[in-house]
Amino acid sequence: MTSAIVYLSDSLSAPGLLADLVASSVRVTASVDKCSMLVHELSRHAPDVLICGDASPGAGLLDALQALATCAPCPVLVFTHDRNAANITRAAQIGVHAYVVDGYGPQRLSPLIHLAMARFTAALALQAEFRDVSTRFAERKMVDRAKGILMRARQLSDDDAFQILRTASMHSNQRLGQVSQQIIHSARFAEDVNRSGQLRMLSQRLVKLALLQTAGVQVELSQERLKDSVTRIEAILQALAKNLSQPALMELLAQVASTWARLKLALPADEPKGAQNGRQKGTPKNKLLKTDVAPLDALAEQLLQEAERLTASLENAGAASPLKMLNMAGRQRMLSQRFAKYALLEALGDSQGDNASCLRHAAGKAEAQSAFEHGLQYLNALPLSSQAIRAALDAADLCWARMLAATAQTSGTAARAHSTSTSRLARLAHLAQASEELLGVFESLSTHYESSLQMLIG
Repeated sequence: MTSAIVYLSDSLSAPGLLADLVASSVRVTASVDKCSMLVHELSRHAPDVLICGDASPGAGLLDALQALATCAPCPVLVFTHDRNAANITRAAQIGVHAYVVDGYGPQRLSPLIHLAMARFTAALALQAEFRDVSTRFAERKMVDRAKGILMRARQLSDDDAFQILRTASMHSNQRLGQVSQQIIHSARFAEDVNRSGQLRMLSQRLVKLALLQTAGVQVELSQERLKDSVTRIEAILQALAKNLSQPALMELLAQVASTWARLKLALPADEPKGAQNGRQKGTPKNKLLKTDVAPLDALAEQLLQEAERLTASLENAGAASPLKMLNMAGRQRMLSQRFAKYALLEALGDSQGDNASCLRHAAGKAEAQSAFEHGLQYLNALPLSSQAIRAALDAADLCWARMLAATAQTSGTAARAHSTSTSRLARLAHLAQASEELLGVFESLSTHYESSLQMLIG
């Protein structure tokens, strides 16, 4: 039996409507005379059809019927004497399935109810079809974006990228759109984790380059690398500001940006052109003192800690376990520069006879070395997804060995055995070059991890 809720306004004279409904085998579950009660009654009873009788429907009834179409949709049949074209148009737009003007009669009641129900069913099918088309179109766009990510990251053809998506879809029992969305999500967070991780590295590289520049080691090259580091930091901050949307991440980024503004002011100024020609070869630009580097290093440490928190938060927000792998590879970049920074501080402090500072720097160097070697062991133990990653890890082992050898020549007994200024500068230059080579390897390795299938697909 068809169930119905009946709305009758005071203006419509239809005393026989309820009796005619019963005669037509329609069960009236509720009868209301206020349109404000319609949403409540329909949500409560969930009838098969809503039948309204109103000689001249006002905005109140039409507004209530529009609300019903959103929160409690059902077939709607309206009996009225209103011939207003605007009201008829609006009734059709808000989902009234039969708007009957001067057409009520007992013999027509049952067919009109079935007409309203049939139109409602057809409208539902049309909406479902539209949603399906919209979903497929949105999924197609996501598939195309995911293919583009795979094609750029893995140098694949369009067909090969699509085949990878299909394989991942079958293995994970997910739709292509779901797999594609995961790849897009992972790629975005991987890129931001990589960028944030670079801030950690650059905080330590800046101090290393400032030490080299101030000590007169590869001055021009150190200046250029320092400029490059400054440019990279500012580009990274701009990119992260554009990408990040979560308030907590934006707050962390604001802290990083504030510290960077102060750190930038503490960096050594460029040596004027021609100043090097006026100095004797091998003479430092100016004498390095503890008071010169201490404020700079303190700000760099603050930037490092804030970038570390931002990177960890991005890793957690990404909710993808491979982000830990990418974060660890990125952290190795920072540790390579941190180790080099402490090695330089130790060597320069040793040459100035500052035993207390030298001991602190040696401890910092040992801590960085231990953390770096632990990270290298972790990365070597991971299941690898490409030959490029394996080759980069092999290169990292070799570069690290060269870095340790270069460091051994800059401090302690080995350094004092070759005490001339020229040989000292050469040894420090060798250390600087080894640290840049090691950094380059881990920059490449981080890029490989960021674009690896394990990173993108999980």
